[in-house]
Amino acid sequence: MLTASHLGFRYAGNPVLHDVNLRAEPASMLAVTGPNGSGKSTLLHLLAGVEQPAEGTVRRDPGVRVALLPQRTADIDALPLTVAECVRIGRFHPGRWPRRADRNAVTEIMERLEIAHLARRRLRELSGGQRQRTLIAQTFVQEAAVYLLDEPTAALDTDSRRRVHELLTERVRSGAALIVASHDDEETSLADARHHLEQRGPVR
Repeated sequence: MLTASHLGFRYAGNPVLHDVNLRAEPASMLAVTGPNGSGKSTLLHLLAGVEQPAEGTVRRDPGVRVALLPQRTADIDALPLTVAECVRIGRFHPGRWPRRADRNAVTEIMERLEIAHLARRRLRELSGGQRQRTLIAQTFVQEAAVYLLDEPTAALDTDSRRRVHELLTERVRSGAALIVASHDDEETSLADARHHLEQRGPVR
C-alpha cells in the first residue's frame, strides 16, 4: 500500500536518514525503533508527504488514504478547538456534510478513549494525556488504509496505553497497515516486524 525506496533526508545540511527501505503491508504493524535523533519522526513525515525526501521515493497505491499522528502538535494546540471539534476533523470529507455514520464514529471513539466528558473543553485546557487521547481519537476515527503513529502512548497512563494498544490490534485485524515509531517495548512487541534506525544527525 505504501513503499519507501532508498529514502534519504538532510536537516540543515546534515544527514538524518540514508537509504531507508520499507513497506506498509495490509493487516500488519511495523515498529520503527531507534534513539532520539535517528529520524523516526522525520521518516513518518516523509511517508505521509509532509516532508519531501532528499533522495529516494515514497510511493502510495492509488486511492490509499494515510492518517498521521505526529509527536509535535503545537500548531493544532494553538487553535481554539474543543475536543469534539478536533476529533470531528478526522471525519471531514471535502464536498459533503457529516453523516450519521460520521457522528456515530466520533462518539464511539471518544467514549472508548474516555474523553467524551471533555467534549466542550478547549485543547489548551487539557492535560498532556487528555490532549494525546484527543489526537489519537482524531487519527483513529479516520477511515485510513495506512496509519502512521509517532510515539502514540508516550504521555499516557497504563489504562490509556492498554486502550490504545487494543485499537492498534483491531485496526491490524481489520486490514489496515500501521507504522508506529516507539520507544515502548510493550508497544513494539505488538508489531509483526521492526525497522531500526541509527542516529545520524541532529535530534528531530
